[in-house]
Amino acid sequence: MATDIQHLGKCLCGAVGVALKTQGNNISACHCSMCRKWGGGPLLVAEFAHEVSFTGAEHITTFSSSEWAERGFCKQCGTHLFYRLKQERHYAIPVGLLDSSDWTFTEQIFIDQKPDFYAFSNNTNMLTEEEVFAQHSNKS
Repeated sequence: MATDIQHLGKCLCGAVGVALKTQGNNISACHCSMCRKWGGGPLLVAEFAHEVSFTGAEHITTFSSSEWAERGFCKQCGTHLFYRLKQERHYAIPVGLLDSSDWTFTEQIFIDQKPDFYAFSNNTNMLTEEEVFAQHSNKS
């Protein structure tokens, strides 16, 4: 059984803090066009984040980026705080937000949307858009 690992972080201005637990130190990259447009490149996130809590919630605003997901950011400094699946309440927290640095890059999603101008050399699990949606529809 995996042990929960506590992670802490803050936005650029410090108005919003985050505390979360993960079952391991895995991170993944999303190559979908929305994530790339949101952050200017692939989104690197803490994998399978749960038990997420925020301080400074009055400084958080959200954008409903699709029927199934929303993105949160700090109203003060614009720091990206989370990508969240609305139905599952699953948070994906940008790894750069967190104080931890001991991460293992294990997965890339929406690999079929990745542009040709960059590539990661890590050996990771790679899922297409179709495989990602199939994985989440199996949880219903």
